[in-house]
Amino acid sequence: MTQATVTFTLPRRGAALGLLQKYGVYFAIVLLLVYNLAFTPNFFELDNFRTQLVQVVPVLVVALGMALVIGTEGIDLSVGAVMALAAAIVPLYIGYGLVPAALLAIAGGLVIGLINGSMVAFIGVQPIVATLSLMVAGRGLALLIANEQLRSVTDPGMLALGRGSLFEGEAFRIPYSVIVATVLVIGVTLLVKRTTFGKQLTAVGGSRRAAELAGLPVKRILLLTYVLCAGLAAVAGIIGTARLGASVPSTLGNLIELSAITAVVVGGTPLTGGQIRVGGTIAGALLLQFITATLVKHDVPDAYSQITQAVIILIAVYIQRGKVFAR
Repeated sequence: MTQATVTFTLPRRGAALGLLQKYGVYFAIVLLLVYNLAFTPNFFELDNFRTQLVQVVPVLVVALGMALVIGTEGIDLSVGAVMALAAAIVPLYIGYGLVPAALLAIAGGLVIGLINGSMVAFIGVQPIVATLSLMVAGRGLALLIANEQLRSVTDPGMLALGRGSLFEGEAFRIPYSVIVATVLVIGVTLLVKRTTFGKQLTAVGGSRRAAELAGLPVKRILLLTYVLCAGLAAVAGIIGTARLGASVPSTLGNLIELSAITAVVVGGTPLTGGQIRVGGTIAGALLLQFITATLVKHDVPDAYSQITQAVIILIAVYIQRGKVFAR
């Protein structure tokens, strides 16, 4: 009788665990919104939601790249440094216009990604070690380029990217940075769902050895994944610089790797690789932003936001490993 009870209970628990892994982040967002509807004045105003979308863009863009890397069972701790490097490069070339400056800043990020990917794919360095070294070196390089100084960016195109909107009028204003993020979300979604590269990427994350035996270009896939991640981080650095109207490589992107990893893991992409949930990553980034906004509106110190992110990571990883319902 006892054995029959166990046999009956475990599948139900497994199903509940699967639902929590897949939809938990959406449920958390709904709960948070309900809380704010009841206890946070003016939270549901259109201007507030527009502000939240603008503020979440850098984390979301970085998280998209992080999701690709985690999908290969890797990690990239250098994304904040790439943002800082992009911010340091922009003022050097902004005199030529927004597009040339942005392209050169992205090129700088791609170089970091190329180094990361080469160390992981060809030398066999563990991703956490390889990207940790570039996290330190990249930030140092950014400070050297900027001469450790804050530099104002007054180019109209750059400022429009950070603060401008596509349409006029209260109800229809869509910030340019949100449009850029939307395009990138669509691009990454198509990459993961519709391209051979996306399928190969998840195959490598599922089992690198099996992918090698199947004849997949594993090293090239890993290299391109880290390059893409760095390129997206550079875009986030450009958007962050445009929002601030200044290049601040000493602080831009600090701890954003924590937020990006949290968004990806909470969104249902396992750290063990083999899966990439783009929709969940978007929801994870929004959840973090809404948590931060809620704490700010209730005058809670920012330190608690960082502690909350760390706790969310632990809970998400704990759920993914199936330990919540294993007892």
